[in-house]
Amino acid sequence: MSAATTPSSRPTVTEREARQVAEAAREQDWRKPSFAKELFLGRFRLDLIHPHPLPADDDVQRGEEFLAKLRDFCETKIDGSVIERDARIPDQVITGLKELGAFGMKIDTKYGGLGLTQVYYNKALALVGSANPAIGALLSAHQSIGVPQPLKMFGTQEQKDAFLPRCARTDISAFLLTEPDVGSDPARLATTAVPDGDEYVLDGVKLWTTNGVVADLLVVMARVPKSEGHKGGITAFVVEAASDGVTVENRNAFMGLRGLENGVTRFHQVRVPAANRIGPEGAGLKIALTTLNTGRLSLPAMCVGAGKWCLKIAREWSAVREQWGKPVALHEAVGSKISFIAATTFALEAVLDLSSQMADEDRNDIRIEAALAKLYGSEMACLMADELVQIRGGRGFETAASLEARGERAVPAEQILRDLRINRIFEGSTEIMHLLIAREAVDAHLSVAGDLIDPDKTLADKAKAGAQAGAFYAKWLPKLVAGPGQLPRSYADFHPSGHPDLAAHLRYVERAARKLARSTFYAMSRWQGRMETKQGFLGRIVDIGAELFAMSAACVRAEHLRATDDHGREAYQLADAFCRQARIRVEELFGRLWTNTDDLDHKVVKGVLGGAYEWLEQGIVDPSGDGPWIADATPGASQRENVHRPIP
Repeated sequence: MSAATTPSSRPTVTEREARQVAEAAREQDWRKPSFAKELFLGRFRLDLIHPHPLPADDDVQRGEEFLAKLRDFCETKIDGSVIERDARIPDQVITGLKELGAFGMKIDTKYGGLGLTQVYYNKALALVGSANPAIGALLSAHQSIGVPQPLKMFGTQEQKDAFLPRCARTDISAFLLTEPDVGSDPARLATTAVPDGDEYVLDGVKLWTTNGVVADLLVVMARVPKSEGHKGGITAFVVEAASDGVTVENRNAFMGLRGLENGVTRFHQVRVPAANRIGPEGAGLKIALTTLNTGRLSLPAMCVGAGKWCLKIAREWSAVREQWGKPVALHEAVGSKISFIAATTFALEAVLDLSSQMADEDRNDIRIEAALAKLYGSEMACLMADELVQIRGGRGFETAASLEARGERAVPAEQILRDLRINRIFEGSTEIMHLLIAREAVDAHLSVAGDLIDPDKTLADKAKAGAQAGAFYAKWLPKLVAGPGQLPRSYADFHPSGHPDLAAHLRYVERAARKLARSTFYAMSRWQGRMETKQGFLGRIVDIGAELFAMSAACVRAEHLRATDDHGREAYQLADAFCRQARIRVEELFGRLWTNTDDLDHKVVKGVLGGAYEWLEQGIVDPSGDGPWIADATPGASQRENVHRPIP
């Protein structure tokens, strides 16, 4: 059968095979130190993040000059209400961003880009995302996960020369991995790329292709069949969006980010030059995951911007709105919400700036830090936006257009809540991030003891693993008993005269890190091979680590600002407030490690799926219709109009 007629079929895989595919795509080695990895192992390596790393002067100058231009553009050329009303970013706005160089922020200057650092790229996203989050998503999808980043890391010189100048100034790119029936389980990827001479022939359907409706270039993940001379496997390609056989079949609409150009893209007999393959065959997933190590930092950047806006509105509104004779901000029930927003925004910016600067310096492995920043930022930003809506009361639930129509300030509080909600799903849902981070957090344990719980290993392998594990734990476990966190004078630099005692919080982090490591070890000893099924437990372990990372970053940032005389006193107050709030959450999470309803929940779920509680659903009507739960994605020629709309 020729390449032109080879059918595409969805692979049938077992749960174990799916895990093996994901495991093979992981970066296996830790060549550089990682603060977060050490934290999960019970080792509080403050030296890896303190003193706070700083950008070079020329990077700062270049970044600040661009931010000034971008701010002027946002204030004079972007009307977020128009984007919300029309559910589309005006072409002239996109064209203006191209002329400004915003599509080439992360691209090297030799290819026509701006060559900004990760720190200033994130500051730019926070700024433009505050004008309208859909624009932030447009720019982020283009250069955090679209064509520029994979080519920067894995592309050939010829590919960089051919595509990066286009991405820097004229072309928009998109990343295509998800399929109608494939999300975070890429082992079942059905889109194929069949070799045919010096080309590949692509067939398949991709869902939720952010930027796909307006894109000029696509990064497409497709499965290459194994054959003579071809290793096969999931592989990455750069595809021209205007190629014959590429059809954007639908522009999707969502509860938020209404200007998002997100679609369904079908490939039918699309010919792609072999020269457009990124990396070797079978390396696609590893390329995607490695790209996301820093690409994920774009989402918390926009979450930081949202937090800053929530704080501004909460401050201004709560000072004006009076209840029972005084501003609502001075009522404890409202004031606690404002304190939460202020302290959390400070901590999120601390996490983002620290992670971004470490990414720029490239002296630490930040795969866990970036994942924690994405997880924590997306969750906390939603909470802050929800609190803002509550502070605003009925006005928080009312649309900006309605407020303006009746003569009040057009504050889009309900919109920011809708817009932020997707961040808990984008680029790895919270649940998937829990599992991904947990896998990295227990990597050291699996490296020495993994064979003990692997049913496929021989007795000889298990015996060898047992000896290795014994040696590792004989050295590691005693170190979890005591540490600097128990010494009253530890981290004394973080308790300058006249300031809150942040040293006490760092001592808490050190003690909690050891407790976290002990809890993980106990769980592995208790559940062994069943550990991977304890997703509730693993999620709480990760959430504790996220809080401890955020506390550490907040303290380090506060001390940096104090040392540079840049709002140091106020920074110490915010860091103290955040750490006290975080410690309450950490203690609750530690308690829920062992006291929870996980087993009972599992029984209830089985009852729900088995129909035992269908009687509970009586008394309603279901407005959702009778269509299929998952759209048909059978390969073949498109039967729908192409809604691809490249921006001239």
